[in-house]
Amino acid sequence: MSRFERVRGRLRRAYESGRESVRADRRDVNDAPDEPRVASPATPGPVAPTSATVVGVEQPAALHTSTASRDDADVPHALRIGAAWSWRLIVIGVVTWSLIRIIGTIRIVIIPLAVALLLSALLAPAVGWLLKARFPRSLATGVVLVGGLAAVIGTLTLVVNEFIAGVPQLSDKSSEGVRQIQNWLKTGPLHLSDSQLNRYIDEAQGWINGNTSKFTSGALSTAATLAEVLTGTILVLFATFFFLRDGNRIWRFLVRLLPVAARWKVDDAGRASWSTLGAYVRATVLVAFIDAVGIGIFLVIFDIPFAFPLAALVFLGAFIPIVGAALSGVVAVLVALVDSGPVTALIILGVVIGVQQVEGHLLQPLIMGRAVAIHPLAVIIGIAAGVVLAGIAGALVAVPLIAVLNTAVRRLAARTVPDTPPDAVVVASQAP
Repeated sequence: MSRFERVRGRLRRAYESGRESVRADRRDVNDAPDEPRVASPATPGPVAPTSATVVGVEQPAALHTSTASRDDADVPHALRIGAAWSWRLIVIGVVTWSLIRIIGTIRIVIIPLAVALLLSALLAPAVGWLLKARFPRSLATGVVLVGGLAAVIGTLTLVVNEFIAGVPQLSDKSSEGVRQIQNWLKTGPLHLSDSQLNRYIDEAQGWINGNTSKFTSGALSTAATLAEVLTGTILVLFATFFFLRDGNRIWRFLVRLLPVAARWKVDDAGRASWSTLGAYVRATVLVAFIDAVGIGIFLVIFDIPFAFPLAALVFLGAFIPIVGAALSGVVAVLVALVDSGPVTALIILGVVIGVQQVEGHLLQPLIMGRAVAIHPLAVIIGIAAGVVLAGIAGALVAVPLIAVLNTAVRRLAARTVPDTPPDAVVVASQAP
């Protein structure tokens, strides 16, 4: 190869290298994400980057990433955020209000179902024990349900019989207590005269006579709702039986109605909520039993009448946290005041307060644990709302409902993926 051909080859290679570098620079400029290119109305030639200034063309206003138009950009950011929160909260409030109205309309069905869920959570371990002992599912459920009914009916029978037997004695003690109160009003710091006492008594009797129609109408309405109570009781029994026997199948059916992507998450939250409900109900029963035994022992020691019925009342009242056991303890204090005088009543009052302190600071944290721990303010608000919406039944259901919702919301808000169910089948998979 001649010297001239070697020089020409070198020049050609340098020319090709320069062209390739220019092409690479053009590709980098065209593909840059932070430099989108727009057509220039001044020159119809190649497009220019947005950073270039074009004479005679108004530059577009910079928009916030959360805005979609110039109008949104002119509204302050804080106002846009507040408006977004406001309309979402309004929608949530309307939906919640509608749900409350629907529940209030069909409360004769909702309340028995809620009570049935509580009973199912309480009796489910007993059904599990019988199933491990090779009992058929229907037979195990029937045995547990009949045994629970027998225990409740037997306890009510004992309470009613003791109450009937002690009414005459308590009536005599009540008359004596009323006379002691009258003497204290005369000789005590008030120094009321006989004419003042008679006037107050006449006013009280006039108030009772004037409100007799209200009392009578209330009694008639109570009698009218006897059919509803009977219907609700039957619904509770049937629902409890089927919840205990077919609870898993019912839950799986409900989960299958949801989108596939949400099934595992909802199933995990639902099963965790059911565990919380069971733990809450069993812990409440144990705490109520301890309260009833503690107060009942002191009632027996001080020979207070109706010791067993009052202990049973404390047991039932303890199912309404904070409020129920205190109110039932007040009844025991009043009976002690009528029967044995103020000193014994003060002692019983101290016993009730002491039992409440032991329950609140030792039994509930130790037995219930952190899984169902609820702030006292939430308990009080829930009980008040339950009483307003559904009376005593609402107060009974409010706190376990709050505990269940607390667990469900925490599970649904968690970012962890639920464990794979043991019966899950992998249809297809891809190698990493």
